[in-house]
Amino acid sequence: MNKIRHFWGILILAIMLVVMAGCGKDAAGNNNTSAPAQQEQNTQAGQGEEQTASPSDAQRTTYPLTVKDSTGAEFTFEAAPQKIVSLAPSETEGLFALGLDEQVVGVSDTDDYPEAVKDKPRMGGFQVNVESVIAAKPDLVLVVGSLIDPATVKSLTDLGIKVYQSNPNTLDETMAHIRAVGEITDRQKEAAEVVAQMEKERDLVLDAVKSLGPDQRKKVYIEFSPGWTVGKGEFMDELITLAGGENVASDLEGWNEINEENIIKANPDVILFAGNVLYEDNQTIGDMIKARGGWDQITAVKADRVIGLDDNLLSRPGPRVTQGLLEMARAIYPELIQQ
Repeated sequence: MNKIRHFWGILILAIMLVVMAGCGKDAAGNNNTSAPAQQEQNTQAGQGEEQTASPSDAQRTTYPLTVKDSTGAEFTFEAAPQKIVSLAPSETEGLFALGLDEQVVGVSDTDDYPEAVKDKPRMGGFQVNVESVIAAKPDLVLVVGSLIDPATVKSLTDLGIKVYQSNPNTLDETMAHIRAVGEITDRQKEAAEVVAQMEKERDLVLDAVKSLGPDQRKKVYIEFSPGWTVGKGEFMDELITLAGGENVASDLEGWNEINEENIIKANPDVILFAGNVLYEDNQTIGDMIKARGGWDQITAVKADRVIGLDDNLLSRPGPRVTQGLLEMARAIYPELIQQ
């Protein structure tokens, strides 16, 4: 049952993002993941002398390279992929951050960042256009395992296409995946720089909240799709903890439909919601929350601490997620995290 809830919770969140990308208005106007790619040790006959690699050589990938993805599937690359299809916004953002924009030959229908991605061929949304992917002749297809139909993966792999799956549930797993893609694509230096920036942003938050005692940590409720919240086992729950908060839904696993009575009883100090989308009658999720019966007694509502965040920063396990962490920490502790 938990697995079903996890899948449908992720699906609901993803559907929300499709609405945002297509029809919505801007409101402002499996725990495995890909470990760092494991390079095979290749010993060539006749090489008797030891050679010392230069610092630049140390950041270059040696091919052939054999790696495993989050499912345990194994792939061997004879050279850096030159044609890459991304079927998830987080993967696309990672590829662009690594400077691989020219190698990206296809993206998902929900991709909207960076701006240059809008000119890339679209490969479908939750229903992947398999024919378009095949026509792109990719050397590598990147997907988030929880958001793709296994039958679609099989249809592509049966044709010999390398479909590399990830499913990061923590910040560390997200950064490890960026390093893995950097190694596969011979962008290890760029990956190291991206991860270093993410670590800097994470550490800024950790340093700011480290002095908080247990009685000073604020209770946080988060709603990123109407009527749904997130419990433990998901990276958004981890982000609340890293930001110094206590998730009032941490007794749950994965994405769950909310129990309003339980939220009222938990009495969160801060309520966070996806702030990018307007729903029926131009309502935000924050408007819906404030209109619910009994929720006006919650501390966060009474104190006007119902705060909209950029859901793309927090819902995509990619290079910008630590920017989302910073935004979340500022919302919870504005006195500790300055703009």
